[in-house]
Amino acid sequence: MSTFYNEMYSDATTVRPHYRKFDDWLSRQPPHAVEQKRAEAELIFRRVGITFAVYGDNAGKERLIPFDIIPRVIAADEWARLQAGLVQRVSALNLFLHDVYHEQRILKEGLIPAEQILKNAQYRPAMQGVNVASNIYAHIAGVDIVRAGEGEFYVLEDNLRVPSGVSYMLENRKMMMRLFPDLFECNRIAPVEHYPDLLLDNLRSVAPQGVNDPTVVVMTPGMYNSAYFEHAFLAQQMGVALVQGEDMFVADNQVFMRTTNGPERVDVIYRRIDDDYLDPLAFRADSTLGVPGLLSVYRAGRVSLANAIGTGVADDKSIYPFVPEMIRFYLAEEPILNNVPTYQCRKKEDLAYTLANLPRLVVKEVHGAGGYGMLVGPASTKAEIEAFRERILAHPDGYIAQPTLALSTCPTFVSSGIAPRHLDLRPFVLSGKTVTMVPGGLTRVALQEGSLVVNSSQGGGTKDTWILEK
Repeated sequence: MSTFYNEMYSDATTVRPHYRKFDDWLSRQPPHAVEQKRAEAELIFRRVGITFAVYGDNAGKERLIPFDIIPRVIAADEWARLQAGLVQRVSALNLFLHDVYHEQRILKEGLIPAEQILKNAQYRPAMQGVNVASNIYAHIAGVDIVRAGEGEFYVLEDNLRVPSGVSYMLENRKMMMRLFPDLFECNRIAPVEHYPDLLLDNLRSVAPQGVNDPTVVVMTPGMYNSAYFEHAFLAQQMGVALVQGEDMFVADNQVFMRTTNGPERVDVIYRRIDDDYLDPLAFRADSTLGVPGLLSVYRAGRVSLANAIGTGVADDKSIYPFVPEMIRFYLAEEPILNNVPTYQCRKKEDLAYTLANLPRLVVKEVHGAGGYGMLVGPASTKAEIEAFRERILAHPDGYIAQPTLALSTCPTFVSSGIAPRHLDLRPFVLSGKTVTMVPGGLTRVALQEGSLVVNSSQGGGTKDTWILEK
């Protein structure tokens, strides 16, 4: 028997209750029909242009993210607990961000070392004392969730800067409904297609004070960005303009975009561009992607940015271990969702433990993302482990370590047939006047046998995520 929690089977032959209708359907499908549907899905995705650019990939600028046609199914009661935990966590993170850029109570109480924040590369001194609309900093959060042990949910990381992937969640659902309409007739699956409407309502709700009919835009670095498809997709789905920095300018302490009818004031910018590139007058002077003077308008409360400048200080991996304490401090509640146990290499005893156990641990750069800059000890060679040891010793503050979790598996259609593969889940949490989310998220699956790395940039694929309604 596998030591991994199997989401579909409780043992070798027993299907979990929430998967029974799907299992019954799957058992009636001839193998060639499933393969045919998979080929059809790939053809449609390629025709529509749902691609993902991989930096440093010499084989081609863009490729498809592999899509698996076996859905990931989550029971209603499990989702209810997960949703409550996500709302709690993101609420605390927003309170933390407001506190860090205002009173700094949590630092004064000594619950987080001040240098962990004030010397963090993602901390933005320019945001100190700036009041943002509704005190919301992380309007869109993508929280990565894994299951381990007996199926318990754990938060792997919080993505609060420019979280991506929601377009694939929506396109995966559209594809499944197109390929298998009969499945949606016999299963009560919670809808996700209203996400763009929910996002637009959320963005409009945090417009600057006194603006009743705000103009919202999506700001992209341009077509060469790895997530450009998503930027264009969301702008189109919300019915708002997709703009680049060069399409906007600052005048009279307002932001305007150039249109065929002349300048139009912009009130809310859903920006898909990192802090450093937003305003060459305030951050990187060599940036050609931003809008000169944007920060001064933002500080004056004349434009809203989602997500806010400076949110990265809350999703840096060196801050992750403190989130449970944030929940207790700001909400006076016990965390509903657990963190993964984490060793902070800046601490002498944690560093010693990490160095002594590298073959068993996952080690991550605190500023790393996309599966880069990490060591998966059990899957690494001795040479790779020793090379990483030198990196840690040279800069221990830059790393955290975690046990290698036995990530849950789900049946996945691969070249050899249907086989278990490890996966995670990224639900998208929207914060505005209220905290809302659609039931589900982006399930990412590691397609290589035994691999624990699910990132698309590292060869992972995606699945449709079904939350069953009661």
